[in-house]
Amino acid sequence: MRIITIILAIAVSVAFIGSAMAVAPGKTLEFPGGDSGKVVFDGKTHADAGNKCKDCHPAIFPMKGPGKEGAATITMADINAGKFCGTCHNGEKAFKSSDATLCGKCHKK
Repeated sequence: MRIITIILAIAVSVAFIGSAMAVAPGKTLEFPGGDSGKVVFDGKTHADAGNKCKDCHPAIFPMKGPGKEGAATITMADINAGKFCGTCHNGEKAFKSSDATLCGKCHKK
């Protein structure tokens, strides 16, 4: 019985760690960004700013599929209207997404 409890505890821990670190340290997610260049999301940058995965998932960004990316179609118009990334990147909590001088913070050519 004790072995089963230990195995169950390890399995739950592994599942929790996996969900808490969807973007592993040193890794990024990349999304097509149109003419402005691909969008690179760095989970470490956001974590270093004090954000937790649950701050955005699943309320702001729905989750799906094995890699989770691509669950929603995101446009700059949506972001600038305060949706998706624009929920925080509004010039108050984080840099303003509509500031054309800052496009390179997210878009990489």
